[in-house]
Amino acid sequence: MPQHVPSLRAPVPTVPQHPHPPALPPQPRRIVFLAHRDLGNRAAGGSELLVDRLADGLTRLGHQVTLLCGGPAAYRDYRVVSAGGAYGHYLRARSAFARQVGETDLLVEVCNGMPYLAPLWHRGPTLCLVNHVHTDLWRMRFGGPLAPAARLGRRLEHWALTGAQQRGLLVAVSPSTAHALRALGVERERIRVVHNGVEEPGPRADRSPEPLFLAVGRLVEYKRIDLLLRLWERVRPVTGGRLVIVGDGPERRRLEQLAGPGVEFTGHVTEAEKHRLLCAAWLLLHPSAVEGWGLVVTEAAARETPAIAFDVPGLRDSVIDGETGVLASGESSFAASWCTLALSGRRRELMGKAARDHAAGFRWDRTVRQFRAVAAEAVRSWTP
Repeated sequence: MPQHVPSLRAPVPTVPQHPHPPALPPQPRRIVFLAHRDLGNRAAGGSELLVDRLADGLTRLGHQVTLLCGGPAAYRDYRVVSAGGAYGHYLRARSAFARQVGETDLLVEVCNGMPYLAPLWHRGPTLCLVNHVHTDLWRMRFGGPLAPAARLGRRLEHWALTGAQQRGLLVAVSPSTAHALRALGVERERIRVVHNGVEEPGPRADRSPEPLFLAVGRLVEYKRIDLLLRLWERVRPVTGGRLVIVGDGPERRRLEQLAGPGVEFTGHVTEAEKHRLLCAAWLLLHPSAVEGWGLVVTEAAARETPAIAFDVPGLRDSVIDGETGVLASGESSFAASWCTLALSGRRRELMGKAARDHAAGFRWDRTVRQFRAVAAEAVRSWTP
């Protein structure tokens, strides 16, 4: 019997007939992302990867997607337009949008500290995508004589998220980011949480037979790799092995000078090499002061590698303490957990399997579907 013919053993449910069936939510066909960088930029990180996966996924679903960004722009399956230099494009974004983009159904402003203030100059639906609020990072990035710049940055970001965006929806990548937005004064009703995803990992590479510990990320102040290097001097005599640091950034030269025995800096690596290292590592180490989510935690988890991180915003969302990894309350706790897990293969194995199962709930296709629903809501709720 053909599959579309209902069984005669059960009554066929009747569908209520309405004179005017409810309309489906309008889907924005032409979507523009306004962001700091393209994924091909040497300084790209988790925010750029998220935007790329959203843009690519929406393109595959039939949307016309454009990324308007600063700095170099690489070829993608969606359109990428450079609005100028790394910082000058903030001033040119409006004119570049008018000149090179044109008609748009939805403008998505990626708010990563410095705002574009798109709702003030774009006459149409806007959506604000927030990875994390930079409240404390301004002081870390601009200390000493640059403290006035930090205060200005904090005030500008605060006003952009609570004033310029006061009519539209905001997408947070984690409950921590949503909480930070509420702490600024953003109404709970305007915040939607859309988690990051990960790719389905390929065939597993071999786990290293010798202790191998991995840190992955852009080498900037708030990632606190210097702290990790200091803790390594306490851990190494207990565990032995190697500490491999993947990534590049303005802090690299200083960090290399601080590094002791057993530390290796790889710089940027290919996706294939990152996959191999995530599979080979005994532990992922993430000493960052704050994250939006901590995408590499989920990437490692998908490969059965548990993580040790501090109990800070973002990482407390991506790491389930005691199950998929450990959230340390301080430096001594971090070092102790590092040693304990390094010496307990059975516990690492159990945490790795739990991490893999947890990561299975985060895939990019689900992220795209969730974001697409919020995009439709943003268009539907917008009023001129």
